Parts: sequence; structure tokens; C-alpha cells
Amino acid sequence: MRSLCIFSLLSLYASLAEAQTFSNFLSRVNSVPNAERPAIVDSFMAAVPGFPYIESTLQVNFLYRGAANSVQVPGDMNGWTPSSANMAMISGTDLWYFSRFFEADARLDYKFVTNGSNWILDPRNPYTVTGGFGPNSELRMPEFVQPPEIENYPDVPQGAIRDTMFTSSIMGNTRRVRIYTPPGYTNSERRYPLLLVHDGLEFITLARCERVLNYLIRYNQIEPMIAVFVPPVNRSPEYSGDQQDEFGQFITTELLPFIDSAYRTETDPRLRGTMGSSDGGNIALWLGVTYPEVFGQIIAFSSNVENNISSVLEQNADLPLRFYIDIGTYDIAVLIPLVHDLQQTLENQGYPYFYQEVHDGHSWGNWRNHIDDALRFTFPSTIDSPEQSLLPVIMKLEQNYPNPFNPATNITFTLIHRQFVSLDIFDTTGRLVSNLAADFYDAGSHEFVFNATDEASGMYIARLVAGGQVEAIRMMLVK
Repeated sequence: MRSLCIFSLLSLYASLAEAQTFSNFLSRVNSVPNAERPAIVDSFMAAVPGFPYIESTLQVNFLYRGAANSVQVPGDMNGWTPSSANMAMISGTDLWYFSRFFEADARLDYKFVTNGSNWILDPRNPYTVTGGFGPNSELRMPEFVQPPEIENYPDVPQGAIRDTMFTSSIMGNTRRVRIYTPPGYTNSERRYPLLLVHDGLEFITLARCERVLNYLIRYNQIEPMIAVFVPPVNRSPEYSGDQQDEFGQFITTELLPFIDSAYRTETDPRLRGTMGSSDGGNIALWLGVTYPEVFGQIIAFSSNVENNISSVLEQNADLPLRFYIDIGTYDIAVLIPLVHDLQQTLENQGYPYFYQEVHDGHSWGNWRNHIDDALRFTFPSTIDSPEQSLLPVIMKLEQNYPNPFNPATNITFTLIHRQFVSLDIFDTTGRLVSNLAADFYDAGSHEFVFNATDEASGMYIARLVAGGQVEAIRMMLVK
């Protein structure tokens, strides 16, 4: 009789993850004796379509299975504080869980901590992202768009990167500076805009900035430019401390004159920018307000904003500066009001700026996703129209028809010129269901059929990526 009971339970729970909410699962598993619970958990875990388990309500269920005295899930969403996200264990099982709602387009880093000290990746989540302290597991909500520009494409011409060991007499130190030159640089006589990047080596190794530059240049979204990636030697003193003045002198009187003599750079400050994140954003802002005759374009991700920056902007409304600034809603708590105040100051003073808040944290996984936004605003491909920060419309994704559908539906997109196109279908957990297109397509209309014979009823998302632009539609499968 017991074996028949367990068999019935296994059959019942085989489709539980799709048919019921996690809350219903908890209620059901807690309603049976402890001896029957492991089998129910086995079936549930086998049926879950992805980890973390994301429900259509946007409730995220972090799930860990294993013997432990305690399990926690620190990450961007809680300031990486383990004690603020204690996972609960279902009695009679080895399944631990922690549930929380997130925005549909959120992207966050996290890890598990077992037994109070063992930090590990989520063993069931295939998505990881490298941060300043190594790899983290990555939560991708259903409407988060993985940035295509950080990938390496064989058909995209590559710029060159050269290393220079640069010694500063002002700073009394030597650092490795990396200089990016765009494709075609050696075959051209033109001069190029210049971008100075702080935490420069990390912007290459962790943010793949050189790939972003290659991609945006290839698709004529920004001006071809020279980028100078400068690492700190003493980061906090140089970026936000008592070596700021010396660092500014090093940049403006030693490094940039060398770059200008060795490379064909533009010297107009409107064509020179400085970019950084966190305290690197602080020094980017500080260099702009201190040397507006040198830098006219300022990019600051998740930035610290010291008083010596905000006070200058509050007292001066006519500095020839343009700003890109952003902040994550799960960013370091002390930075959020600083960036909000900076945005308000720029608005009050009439400075041209682009500002956005994203559902992300204080991480390289966040910053690499928005380098393209920043560069499109500060160095748009049409230099004669510097206020043109929006991309031209190059594609249109139509609503699928029929919708709702069963089991097939037609998806149509239109291109205004030949582009490399990716058309993917995802379910609401972020699982890739089908790749309908991944190739170059000519200008005009293109139609594809998505057949969902083997898929469960529910909401699906069709995402079109072309030329760095993204469009998405929701589709409802009803069986």
C-alpha cells in the first residue's frame, strides 16, 4: 500500500512546478508525513524548468538542496549580507528555499553560503558572471536582455590594443596603460575622439569594453575612437582621496600629452570623455568639473559623488559638459541618494545629461550592460548633431499572429537595411525555448513560425536583437 501511495504522489507532483505555485507546493509537501516528503521534493525539482525557479508572478524561489546546518543567499539584492537572506529548510528533506519578488527585467549577482562560511555558486544555475572578487551566480529575470555587444563576433572588425608602461614623475609610480585604436586606424589619416577609462584593466577583463567598442563602431552607432584604459595604483587616494589633485595633474600634464603625441587624437574637449564606475565614476566626474577645457563628455556608472563635485556644479551652470549617469535600484545604499541629487543638480542647472535607473546592483555585470547606452549618448555616430542620442529605427518586431495561439504562431520583423539578427523565444523563467534566427538578413520583411507543440501553456517572450537594438513581444500559448 505504501509503494502505491508513493507512486501516486510521484505522478501527482511530476507536473507540480508548471501547474502550481511554489507556495502551493510548500503547502502540499508540508501536509504529508516526513517520510513521504523526499519523494515529493524529487519530483518537484525534476519538474522545475530552471533555477532559480521564477514564477509568472515574478516571485523568485532560490532553491538549494544538500545537507547543511544553515544556508543563506547574499547578493546585490541585500547588500551581500548573508544574515538578511536566511533560507528555510523543509522539515524531513534537504531542500532549502528563499523567495522574493523582483522586477521583470532585473539582473542580479548572488551566491549561496552554507554553514556560515562556505561561499559557493548556485550549483543548478548555469548563468554566472565574473565580478571583482571572482564569479557569481546570475539571476536573469524573464525580460532582462543579455547585451549582444559584449560577445565576440567573427564578422565584426577588431580594434588593436597596445600596452605601455607609463611612469609618472608627479605620482612617483609606474602603471600599465592599455590603448585601444579602432579598426582601420593604421590605414587612415583622420583624428579620433578620445575616451579615458578608469579602472581600465577591469573594464577590459570584466566588462569587455573593447568588444563593445568594436560592436558599436561596426554598426555605426558611435564614432570610431581611441580609448585609453588606465588602472589605479592607489585607488581610493587617487579616485576619492588626498591624491586626487596629483592624479588630475598626472592625467592632464603627463599622460594625455603623451597619448596626443603618439596617436592621432582630437583635442576638442567635446570629443574627449572620461568614464568610470563607483569611485572610478567619482574621478571621472571630478576630472570633468576640474578640467572642463580637457574633457567635455562624462560617464559615471553607480558613482560616488563627492562634495567637491556637486558644489562646483551647483555654483556653475555653464561648464561645457555633458553627462551620462546611472544607478541600480539594488546598488550600494549610500550611493543612491548621491546620484539622485546629482541628477537633480544637472536638471536644475540645465546641463545636457542622460540618466537612468536600472534594476541591477553594484557590479560589473551591471556596468558592462550600459557602456553602449553611455557611448551612444556621449559619442553618437553623427558628430555634427551631438544632441542626437537616440538610435535610428533600424527594425520593427510585429506582434505575433494568431495570439493567443495553439500550437503555432507567426512572428514577423522588418529591417531597413541588412543586419545580423537574433530572434529567440523564452519562457517566463528566462529559459531559451527556441532560436528562430541567427544570421544576416536583407532589408525588408521576414516571417518565422514558432511551433510550441512540445511546450506547456503559458506566456512566452519573443526577443529580436539587431544592430545593438532590442525589441520584445509577449505571446500566449493556450492548449
